[in-house]
Amino acid sequence: MPARVSLKVTEGELKGKEYVYDERTTCILGRAPDCSPRIPDDKAHRAISRHHCLLDINPPDIRVRDFGSLNGTYVNGKKIGQRPKGQTAEEAAQVRLPEYDLNHGDQVQLAKTVFRVGVSVPVVCVHCFREIPNDQKRPSETASGIYQCVACREKAQKAGVQKPRRRPPSTCTMCGRDVSSEVTGNRQGEFICVACKADPFEILKGILKLANAGDKELLPIQGYVVKRELGRGGMGAAFLARHEKTGERVALKVMLPRVPASEHAKQSFLREMENTKLLKHRNIVQFKAGGCGNGTFFLAVEYCDRGTLAKLMQSHGGKLAIDDATGIVLQALDGLEYAHNAEIPYIKLIDGSIGRGRGLVHRDLKPSNIFLTGSGSGRIAKIGDYGLAKAFDMAGLSGCTRTGLAAGTPVFLPRQQVGNFKYAKPEVDVWAMAATLYYMLTGTVPRDFPKGRDPWQVVLQSKPVPIRQRDASIPRRLAEVIDQALIDEPEIGFKTALEFKLQLEHALR
Repeated sequence: MPARVSLKVTEGELKGKEYVYDERTTCILGRAPDCSPRIPDDKAHRAISRHHCLLDINPPDIRVRDFGSLNGTYVNGKKIGQRPKGQTAEEAAQVRLPEYDLNHGDQVQLAKTVFRVGVSVPVVCVHCFREIPNDQKRPSETASGIYQCVACREKAQKAGVQKPRRRPPSTCTMCGRDVSSEVTGNRQGEFICVACKADPFEILKGILKLANAGDKELLPIQGYVVKRELGRGGMGAAFLARHEKTGERVALKVMLPRVPASEHAKQSFLREMENTKLLKHRNIVQFKAGGCGNGTFFLAVEYCDRGTLAKLMQSHGGKLAIDDATGIVLQALDGLEYAHNAEIPYIKLIDGSIGRGRGLVHRDLKPSNIFLTGSGSGRIAKIGDYGLAKAFDMAGLSGCTRTGLAAGTPVFLPRQQVGNFKYAKPEVDVWAMAATLYYMLTGTVPRDFPKGRDPWQVVLQSKPVPIRQRDASIPRRLAEVIDQALIDEPEIGFKTALEFKLQLEHALR
């Protein structure tokens, strides 16, 4: 079982209700329809704001931030945020309030409604970090809170090593340094220290050396030689590599967790890799191989020789002509329509089990995730990192960083992804594609994000600016379709990629 976070209502009209989270998500507590959990919008709960507070959950971690509520949010009786009297919610959004880490047993109070936080962490072996089944917990416990699995116990007995009585210090899987100060909370698993993460190329060289020496976990990238770095991001770096025998060029990526990689998190992400591998479409970057070893996730994907859409825009002064922009988007929509309807082997079903399902949602579409090959009439647009950034995050490997001060501005996200990220539907990708087209044509994102204002509240409280207000030269019919696609309240304008594509084609005739 994965780590879990629960919120149980202990006081108020909703007393007895419980909400349980075992995956990475964000949610908003309040009375608005897009909140989850949603507080009833009735007289008994009128003291709770429509968008009261934001929760950033990455089990076993949970953070809370007041959204400038009228009556404040309290943690264990201490007020952590409230807007001044006479100030509107929009004015309150000009100040981003700090986040607070919550622990097991903490109480979060909104008016008369009180939530008690529960944190459940699976029992794992002190050495190999594999989860200990319930029926083996008692014989596996070597000291209070210290467990050793059967395999590690047998290995220790053969070596004449005594049973562990305390938890050994966490060490970096690359350099072996003690990283106990970098590992917080109850997390256990393989971890790479900050110093090693600073040089992804050295990490890649190290795992390639192990792969070429026959390490079973790293065999998928055996035989590749790195040529040069392609770029870096918040999760790692990408390199151009060539296979020694086949000569095939690939983009070889390393993804570095910000938190210890538990066995559950590893298996969750590896399943998503398998899902992505089955996506075969000319407008989706082909996944070649991937895996995990020494605390590092790696993958080899199709190399796109013309770089990203973001780079193309930069070379054209920040925006593109209508024919270029719409040509790229129409192709990318073909890739989306395919992926949203593809049969997928590993989907989390309603009952929590893993089984076959249909459709993958990208959830992170933006110009830097659309890649290009060829030129002129032969140019092909391909959606990259399909589902992998989302999967890395959903596995909990990116840490609690989605909504904090270090998080990026959510300029390509509809409001549906702020309030209920976990259950985002394919239509959020359609909205993001429309936002990308808007950006290509105007050089500006759909919403205005004033400096200093909380960007997450901007998404919730403001509407996209009509595209002809940015550039009056954009044809009216095209502008109407883009504006309709960017509606996200109360619902997203176009539900499917095909619907958006057909409307675009009609407007361009």
